[in-house]
Amino acid sequence: MKEQEARQRLTENIELRQSAIKLFLRQERPRRNRLATTSVVGSALAAGFTAGPAFGGPKFAAGVQGALTLEQSSIVWQVLCLAAMLMSVVAAVSTNLANSHSVAAKVSAAEACNAQLEGLQTALNFGRLPLEDAIQLYQQYATQVAFVDDVEDKTTSPR
Repeated sequence: MKEQEARQRLTENIELRQSAIKLFLRQERPRRNRLATTSVVGSALAAGFTAGPAFGGPKFAAGVQGALTLEQSSIVWQVLCLAAMLMSVVAAVSTNLANSHSVAAKVSAAEACNAQLEGLQTALNFGRLPLEDAIQLYQQYATQVAFVDDVEDKTTSPR
């Protein structure tokens, strides 16, 4: 294969890999953000639900009981404890989902790889890099995001 053809094929491979990475990032960045936000908000709400009873004690419970015209102050404690427990579970689940799937680490690796591929593409376009070195770098960068699935090439796939 001529060197120019090989450069062109490598350029196409880089563009396809970048397309797959960009698709991955469009899907996973919002997921990472949702999980992080859910964890923080859930933790904050759990703390908030326990703050009143912790600082106000029986006076707090009696005040809420009177304000809501409840028959027993124990209902206040039960509702707040239940709400705190639920928010704590929500925070724990979202944190563990993010960690078990390494969402943040994968997004960071994909962002870094995309930047590396952009630099490689620029070096290839301006002829600043020998082809063999470019191929080796492409392989090195692509292995960093092995978890990113390839996107279908629309020009060759049947409709």
